[in-house]
Amino acid sequence: MRRPARDRAEGQRRITRRALVLGGAQVAVLGALLFRMRHLQVDQADEFRLLADENRINLQLIAPARGRIFDREGRVIAENVPSYRITVTREQAGDTEAVLDRLARLVELKTGELEKARRDLAELRGDTPVTVADRVDWEAISRVAVNAPALPGVTPEVGLSRRYPLGAAYAHAIGYVGAVSERDLDRLDAPEALLRLPRFQIGKIGLEARHEDILRGEAGTRRVEVNAAGRIMRELERQEGSPGADIQVTCDNALQTYAHARLRGEGAAAVMLDCETGDILVCASSPGYDPNLFVRGISSADYRALLEDPLRPLPNKAVQGIYPPGSTFKMVTALAALDAGLVDFNETVYCPGFKEVSGRRFHCWKRGGHGNVDLHRSLRNSCDVYYYEMAMRVGIEGISAMARRLGIGEQFDLPMTSVAEGLAPSRQWKLAYRGEAWMVGDSANTAIGQGFVLASPLQLAVMTARLATSRAIVPRLVKSIAGVDQPTGHGDSLGLNENHLREIRRAMFAVSNNQRGTAFRSRIVEDSLRLAGKTGTSQVRNISATERADGVRDNRDLPREQRDHALFVAFAPHDAPRFALSVVVEHGGGGSTAAAPIARDIMLQALYGGDPPLSAYPAADRPRIRTLQEELKRERERPTPEANDRA
Repeated sequence: MRRPARDRAEGQRRITRRALVLGGAQVAVLGALLFRMRHLQVDQADEFRLLADENRINLQLIAPARGRIFDREGRVIAENVPSYRITVTREQAGDTEAVLDRLARLVELKTGELEKARRDLAELRGDTPVTVADRVDWEAISRVAVNAPALPGVTPEVGLSRRYPLGAAYAHAIGYVGAVSERDLDRLDAPEALLRLPRFQIGKIGLEARHEDILRGEAGTRRVEVNAAGRIMRELERQEGSPGADIQVTCDNALQTYAHARLRGEGAAAVMLDCETGDILVCASSPGYDPNLFVRGISSADYRALLEDPLRPLPNKAVQGIYPPGSTFKMVTALAALDAGLVDFNETVYCPGFKEVSGRRFHCWKRGGHGNVDLHRSLRNSCDVYYYEMAMRVGIEGISAMARRLGIGEQFDLPMTSVAEGLAPSRQWKLAYRGEAWMVGDSANTAIGQGFVLASPLQLAVMTARLATSRAIVPRLVKSIAGVDQPTGHGDSLGLNENHLREIRRAMFAVSNNQRGTAFRSRIVEDSLRLAGKTGTSQVRNISATERADGVRDNRDLPREQRDHALFVAFAPHDAPRFALSVVVEHGGGGSTAAAPIARDIMLQALYGGDPPLSAYPAADRPRIRTLQEELKRERERPTPEANDRA
């Protein structure tokens, strides 16, 4: 049965409406797609082009050149030399073990470095380059470059590495650099990306560490195009960083190397100051070690040998070592008594060889005593009893105050590691740190530089410079930074009575130039250059009453660790001081025999600007000095182990 015409027309209208709605929807969707395509291809074209470029362009950091270090005359102490290395980046390498296996056929990979590289490749971010071979030669770099297609993710690089051409001479004062460790990174709140570069070097100890922010510089950047394997195809853009600032220190290379050579074979230290500026000309600690070993990663065997050496080569004895100053402290006690008006130059004290203090006998080093001694003779002959008497008059507070005034117990702000404060003890100190009251016997011991008082060789040199100049000289290690001179340590007046200081200097002159002086055998013969000094011997063991009655054993008969420390302080020329010097020889025995000859020899080197003529020495010493000068010349000219490696 046929549908009516009316029904057919209505059905046709419905189909047409549906077609129109569907067609409109399709047109709307197509329009939206076309609009979106235009938006992506035209409006956002630059953004997507950048994203595409970033898939093939890497932004890399360029390590800055580390600032160099020079001596006061502009001679090199620390420099940068080219160093070739090979790195692997895990993301680019893919199968790192296969790549390392192929690399090992071309280049000798040390077991230790290879194992460390494997750990780093597993632990660090995939885009971090990891060094697998460091300090390789040019031939190895060439082989890797030629076989680049078979070594995805492997990059031969040239960088800069630190070198210390003078070796051990400056190891303690200047320090050394080393690769950034996880421990270094953990100490920083937000370590900069530069520190994560392969084997990037930072200062570890000494001036290198204390002035790391000045020496490091700022990183540069470069944009490079890489292929699908991560191989660098070309450099697109480069922005150089800022090199670290050069630093000029106050030390003198010739003096420093001489002093280090002169101290060889001893656990010892020497510090020399310029009496005008406070400049540290010598800061030597013996024995030393080659800092270049630490730059490239010291072996366990070498480090163990340093740790087990009984002469303790690792600490900087010049500023870290603190010792009882012995008789070099007697000038402090004498000035405290003079300043308080409790003694005059001519008053004498009788020395029978001991002094009774609170029922205890305090002995003089000379068993039979010195008889009647005034201030001048007490210093010249180093009489202990005179200073026991001064301690009873002045008391510990007066002695302690004068010690601090002269630099003992003062921590100087120097860019070196662990600069010691020393100790000028007082009643409050003993009560606070020992929980005990101060005893009168403590004052007697302090008066001769024993007991609780402690000083570093640096502090003893400062004390001597202040005595020589009447000024509060402050030691200075850095002469200039990036060519800008730093403030000197000239110092203001100490405010002490010049007559008192003049008498102290006159007595110190007698120590070295009077036949009865304790350092007469280590004098300078040249009249215009004569030095003034003071010997010191500090005990490291208690002497029992039985031993004292039987005769105190000579240091030569004791094990090394029980022998006395030997000390000597001096300034020269005596009438117009240019240099102040302290020498400490650990367990050296006597100051007059072990420390004074070393100090005299270093002082003459400074005064003459090189090897002095033999006529400056006492006639009896000249044959020995001639031989010594020849030995030391060979020692100073001997190349460092690092230099031998380069050869």
